[in-house]
Amino acid sequence: MPDDEPRVANAPKKDDKVSKPTLLLSIALVAVVAFVAGTRSDQLYAAIAPVFGIKASADTLDTAVLQQAFRELKANYDGTLDAGKLTDGAARGMVTAAGDKYTVFMDKDEAEQFNKDLRGEISGIGCEIGVRGDRATVLRVLDDSPAEAAGVRPGDVFVSVNGESVDAMDATTVASKVRGEKDTTVKLTMQRGEEQKEFTITRAQVTDASVRWSIDGDIGTITMSRFDDDTGKLANQAAAEFKARSVKGVILDLRGNGGGYLNAAVDVAGIWLDNKVVVTEKSNGKVTGTEKTGSGAPLAGVKTVVLVNGASASASEIVAGALQDHKAAILVGEKTFGKGTVQKVVNLLDGRLLKVTIARWYTPNGKNITKEGISPDKKVELTSDDANAGRDPQLEAAKGLF
Repeated sequence: MPDDEPRVANAPKKDDKVSKPTLLLSIALVAVVAFVAGTRSDQLYAAIAPVFGIKASADTLDTAVLQQAFRELKANYDGTLDAGKLTDGAARGMVTAAGDKYTVFMDKDEAEQFNKDLRGEISGIGCEIGVRGDRATVLRVLDDSPAEAAGVRPGDVFVSVNGESVDAMDATTVASKVRGEKDTTVKLTMQRGEEQKEFTITRAQVTDASVRWSIDGDIGTITMSRFDDDTGKLANQAAAEFKARSVKGVILDLRGNGGGYLNAAVDVAGIWLDNKVVVTEKSNGKVTGTEKTGSGAPLAGVKTVVLVNGASASASEIVAGALQDHKAAILVGEKTFGKGTVQKVVNLLDGRLLKVTIARWYTPNGKNITKEGISPDKKVELTSDDANAGRDPQLEAAKGLF
């Protein structure tokens, strides 16, 4: 499931500034009026919150059936009940009943994992695993990772993990077996050419940067795995290096990028677009926001190709759609995922999270891509045979456009 583009709950936009004295005065006013009114503080908060750009509701849900079910369960259940799990289950059921697969409730553990995934934090050995020749193979080893320290190399083929043969397993299954809690060990048997090598590696918390870049001749390539807090900064560093080296073309690889923060997508689009609309948001058919880039796009006018596939989603589609609509880039690859909604992340009690759909987004030309995706300008497939053989016809097609 692709990631979504969460926002910090209740954060005003940059131009919606409220002075501290005004805010404190308003809070004090609410407190005083609430005291006079008795138990109506929730309604008063809901009334004044919109003044500060905060969405709030004073509506309540009839929980009589829920409480009755709990009392009967407690009185009659033959077993031990965990009140925390029951609370989480009730909240999860209510949110699921909204009927939107992108609106979800997360308990504390799920919330922690969600935030780690968004930051690229993984507990494991620090290598990227894919398929080559129908076998799980190391594609990339992260810098300063336990795998690098142990001597694992790209091209090493997994034979067994902790003594269990993985010959018939796909890359995802093998990766799940290699990952584990930090400070625990994993034993690997790897095939390297004609030789089998044994590794015992202590897992650690590793972080994979969201942006990598390189220059080959006069072509710069940016590979972006997600849109997190650092993505805009790293992508702009890459752009500065490309500009200093006078590259004649850029490839932006968004394949497999499931999304992330909306503001990071706007920052990335701003590398090519100078004071242009990136995305428009609508809620209940009404425009609720328009995101534009700033001025001084470092790669404006530089020929650019964006690589996309069926796993390029949400924030990736926002960038790809904006560059395509403004004719700032050529899209190559396969049709994108098709997620045209925006989510906001709301902090709940005790580390829980609510991720809720707040709007639909539209490309600069006014298209919402939900379920349709974005069609590339040049369609190029990457088959399983290509992956097995280590071929990348999409990347080669992109290079051929320069």
